Amino acid sequence: MSAIVSRSARGVRTVARAVASSSRAQPAVRTYSLLARAAVAGAASKVPQSQTRGVKTLDFAGTKETVYERADWPLPKLQEYFKNDTLALIGYGSQGHGQGLNARDNGLNVIVGVRKDGESWNLAMQDGWVPGETLFPIEEAINRGTIIMNLLSDAAQSSTWPEIAPLITKGKTLYFSHGFSVVYKDDTKVIPPSDVDVILVAPKGSGKTVRTLFKEGRGINSSIAVWQDVTGKAKEKAIALGISIGSGYLYETTFEKEVFSDLYGERGVLMGGIQGMFKAQYEVLRANGHTPSEAFNETVEEATQSLFPLIGQYGMDYMYAACSTTARRGALDWAPIFEKANRPVFEALYKSVRDGTETRKSLEFNGRKTYRQDLERELKEIDSQEIWRAGKTVRSLRPDYKQS
Repeated sequence: MSAIVSRSARGVRTVARAVASSSRAQPAVRTYSLLARAAVAGAASKVPQSQTRGVKTLDFAGTKETVYERADWPLPKLQEYFKNDTLALIGYGSQGHGQGLNARDNGLNVIVGVRKDGESWNLAMQDGWVPGETLFPIEEAINRGTIIMNLLSDAAQSSTWPEIAPLITKGKTLYFSHGFSVVYKDDTKVIPPSDVDVILVAPKGSGKTVRTLFKEGRGINSSIAVWQDVTGKAKEKAIALGISIGSGYLYETTFEKEVFSDLYGERGVLMGGIQGMFKAQYEVLRANGHTPSEAFNETVEEATQSLFPLIGQYGMDYMYAACSTTARRGALDWAPIFEKANRPVFEALYKSVRDGTETRKSLEFNGRKTYRQDLERELKEIDSQEIWRAGKTVRSLRPDYKQS
């Protein structure tokens, strides 16, 4: 492919990086970090709870939506709001790790509940959670907590619910980061008690990204939703928790729309679709005599290292404009063809998500006793595909390559 980024585009990117680097150096950006806690600890009671700065109604391609920004919840206000609460984080996987550490660094009272002496228990100890002080078996953590953050895997939420449900007593808040268990209750059997607030904060990224962006002084975007509002404060609580766990801004959705869009996106362009398209393009190139290095560079390397970052930072039209005239013409001609070919696949995918087919597949696979071994085998199959074996060599040639 001849989509070589122009000198002017490279110049814009250089300036953008310089601006971004400069803005990250500003002290104000570091408000939401452990380093700032001491400076604001004594000011919590002075912040008015009625502050509304940061709530905005924005035009998203002609549709007005309200977003909630971090500016509305300065750290002293956040600490004051949760001064009488204990966040009991159940599960210490990807999201548990990122959300828990961020909330702890923001000065909130956080404890972790996992199976004692299991793998997650040991990982939590490595991150500074102390047995008997901030690290407990699941039942004890739930009993101690006022806000129960159920961040177990979807399959584990279903299998453990009979033991957890009786512990979610009146006055507690039940928190999820995925609508899966509640929306597909006929399959998961997860039915929240009727006398507690049930809320959702769903970061749009992995737990590792949640943590990384927080440490950089930035923040991931997240969605919020309310399933059940007993106190009349469920939405406000969801917004505050969203900021507590490291969100930069939040937008409102429903439990149903969150889980539908999430499952759909993961199976589509975010993971399943992109793997399928990468592999198809690579194999056609190889079948036509191109070398592995050339096929990988023209399929994956140029996409991830040159073009996709431009889309993320400036938009699709900017990426098109930054490429050669030949590349632009071909892309403009072929985009509608790919859209027409893929639309039926995406329609079928959304139907499979909405009717629960994908949920049942996930619960069946992730509930197997051989789950880890089966998953490892499938991931090993991807790792052994020629495209990704070639990619390891290509990545090793990058000037900034660091062997993991």
